[in-house]
Amino acid sequence: MKLSGNIPPHWRIVIIITLVVAALIGLSYAPISKWTGGRLSDINIISDLVDIEHESDTADDNMLAQEELDPLLEQDLEIDTRQIDTSAVAEGDTPIIAIQPSRQGNDVVIEDYTPGGYGLVNLRNAIAAGRVAHIAMVGDSYIEGDIFAQDLRDLMQQNYGGHGVGYVNMYSEFPGFRRSIRQSGGSGWKEFKANGKYESRYMGITQHYYQLRDATESIYKGTDALSRTGSWNRSTFVFSSPSDADIVLTTSTDTLSLHITGSPLPQAVTVPGKTSIFKVKSSSPSLIGYGVWLTDSTGVSLDCMSSRGFSGVTLSALNSDLTSQLRRHIDYSLIILEFGINAVSAKQTNYSSYANKMVRVINHLQACYPGADILILGIGDRGQKRGSEVHSMQAVGHMIDAQREAARKAHCLFWDTREAMGGEDAIVTWVANGWANKDYVHLNHKGGNQLAEHLYKAIVINIDK
Repeated sequence: MKLSGNIPPHWRIVIIITLVVAALIGLSYAPISKWTGGRLSDINIISDLVDIEHESDTADDNMLAQEELDPLLEQDLEIDTRQIDTSAVAEGDTPIIAIQPSRQGNDVVIEDYTPGGYGLVNLRNAIAAGRVAHIAMVGDSYIEGDIFAQDLRDLMQQNYGGHGVGYVNMYSEFPGFRRSIRQSGGSGWKEFKANGKYESRYMGITQHYYQLRDATESIYKGTDALSRTGSWNRSTFVFSSPSDADIVLTTSTDTLSLHITGSPLPQAVTVPGKTSIFKVKSSSPSLIGYGVWLTDSTGVSLDCMSSRGFSGVTLSALNSDLTSQLRRHIDYSLIILEFGINAVSAKQTNYSSYANKMVRVINHLQACYPGADILILGIGDRGQKRGSEVHSMQAVGHMIDAQREAARKAHCLFWDTREAMGGEDAIVTWVANGWANKDYVHLNHKGGNQLAEHLYKAIVINIDK
């Protein structure tokens, strides 16, 4: 910026300061958080200049928890903010009953609501049989970037065998956020999500699929961030190709150039052999990519399938014909559902409607994956500003009761995440310990490691019983 030489020096300073302030004010209105998927915070010049102790409780609450409610649950929120008696239930329903979390010593164990009390029977059998025990952890931003999931995977693989990170999407706008895999390329893929416009015939449990629009190459490289992520021995690309397509798959030792015959059914190509890199390259238009699976031929494979802003209710719309076909390539012994962040509100106490929606989700998943155990994780602790202090949001307990009730009604498994964290006000301690972010909701990598150890112990106790 060059100012005219006719302007006095002191006025130049005034003009420069005015322009800078105007630019900052302009940035305050820019949805930076939305543009960057939450990696960068929105700029607010006013709130940044005001001492937090003098802000209103409402402003503090917004600072602590910026996660938006899933739009699909807006009607539920409208109902529940009318102060409905939380003891009221719909005709034919049974009331939500709060119970004490189950413990074995100091460990919070998995609560079993299956008809025969079989626990993790399918996971147990898969491990005992020596085949790949596929686990899907499906959730929201709480597990984004493989946080929590990566450490649970590592512990499971150390005990039961296996390498690799399992599922990875075709393209990521923020590939460096995930430590367990180095992902690059793939910008020619267009993403479709279950909460937007999509074709049902392509929507599977990942809740994302990708259509090729431009020639591109997706690249996946192993890392040493965890003990079992440096290499793997099975590299699988799962896709649909309505018309003929050409695909090139590359590993550390092999390059396969394939001509794919068009088919309405999903297909998969696996390149065997130990490798630390996998590349998927194609220029064929209309190719549909579901993702890649980087695994071993035995042991445990744990897929992290995160969807920012989702509440879990979209899973009830999974295409059952598609999942039936996909099971021929990747079938699951355990599906872990981690949701609730985008369904809880400080003003809401009755979550029976959400619980009923999740019952339908679980029933549908059980039909789509009849060989899988279903485990619901209760929502983790979440902070709320009360005066000048942060405490647990009171609505969190009501949400946990509803999630437990959904598990009971759907006859599946439940694990109380917040109780494992320490119960009431646990999030305050976790932030102080450097295990959670200062939004008092999300875990960081250190916190994910801590929580994974708790869930790992609960899983092992159930498998060994």
